[in-house]
Amino acid sequence: MLFGGSKDKQFFTLLHNAALNVVAGARLFSTLVETADYAKVVELKELETKGDKMTHEAIAMLNKAFTTPIDREDILSLAVRIDDVIDGLEAAGARMKLYKIAAGDRFMREFSRLIEAQVAQMVKAIEQMSGKSLSDARPHCVQINLLENEADTVLREALEQLFDNETDAIRIIKYKEIYETLEEITDVAEDVANLVESVVMKHS
Repeated sequence: MLFGGSKDKQFFTLLHNAALNVVAGARLFSTLVETADYAKVVELKELETKGDKMTHEAIAMLNKAFTTPIDREDILSLAVRIDDVIDGLEAAGARMKLYKIAAGDRFMREFSRLIEAQVAQMVKAIEQMSGKSLSDARPHCVQINLLENEADTVLREALEQLFDNETDAIRIIKYKEIYETLEEITDVAEDVANLVESVVMKHS
């Protein structure tokens, strides 16, 4: 159990809340993909701003803390990479609005499904960091990695379909950028999983 004392738990609580913020963002993005309700972009920006505040709070807490339950660099890296996921979701939503994407296609829907699944596993992995056995976080990290592999396949298929069937060069540019942004989000979620696994290895 890494986050045992009350002072330790403040770090866990912050990371956990940051992950829950990402879950909310992933759900919002999925709604945007399904409905093209661009009001969701504004809500995503609010969550992105909230995530930035949590990252700054983590830095402030680390500066004040005499001791930390895990390496300071690991806490900071986790906070930053979790925040990067919501940053990516906000960026993808903003691009959809900018490019006036009427509604997400099947590839965007599949990416949003994979991202939602990843961030749900992310929350569970972080929850295990305050559990009795830190190694219980590993299965959730493995699932995040497997979902990222699926996203790689989706990206390849999406780009293949785009270049084979689309003749409008501007449309190709727009959709390619959105697909690649979404796949990058799954990469960042995998980075979070890898960081958690690194912490597990250090403290096993």
